[in-house]
Amino acid sequence: MGNFLIAVDGPAASGKGTIATFLGKLYGYPVLDSGLLYRAVGHAVQEAGGNLDDAAQAGAAAAALNADQLENPDLRTREAGELASRVAIHPEVRQALLAFQRAFAAREPGAVIDGRDIGTVIAPDAPAKLFVTASPEVRAQRRWLQLHAQDAGVTLNEVLADIRRRDERDSTRAASPLTRADDAVLLDTSEMTIDQAADAARRMVEAARGRWEQSQG
Repeated sequence: MGNFLIAVDGPAASGKGTIATFLGKLYGYPVLDSGLLYRAVGHAVQEAGGNLDDAAQAGAAAAALNADQLENPDLRTREAGELASRVAIHPEVRQALLAFQRAFAAREPGAVIDGRDIGTVIAPDAPAKLFVTASPEVRAQRRWLQLHAQDAGVTLNEVLADIRRRDERDSTRAASPLTRADDAVLLDTSEMTIDQAADAARRMVEAARGRWEQSQG
């Protein structure tokens, strides 16, 4: 019938990764956390002793990226998230990673990708688009609970400051800024449990799938 892509966009710690993973299991589709690509690039630049603010260096690291690098557990740390946000502003990085993401998006019979520009840049024709968000305070609390297990010294105020700084950087960058696609369904998870958010996402995707199947004839 064709390729049914589910694009899940949203800011940091909104719950988009959890929702993407849930949807992937539900439909039996592969899932790509596109944020890991940028984390891997930032990590590679740092490991090489490079300059994160140098577009050429970051672009070269992105061009050399391979899937094996995404398995590195260091990419899940707070520091890696900050590195990702810094290299993601470079058009050279985003261009180098474009083909990787579009190839994944084209998998049959479908795929799930979560990120910040999936529904707007990577796959603007995706049949199902969700924009997952939550208040900065709620997102900071969630991220702090995750990070506290790794670093007991990190404070909630520090994490909230990180969240606000990343939101500002991601939303105002010139290359593929974080923005909701016009046809993306908004899912605010601020007052939802994980199960409630997952069920809401399922219903949204089912509605999109119904429309897509009709269009396929």
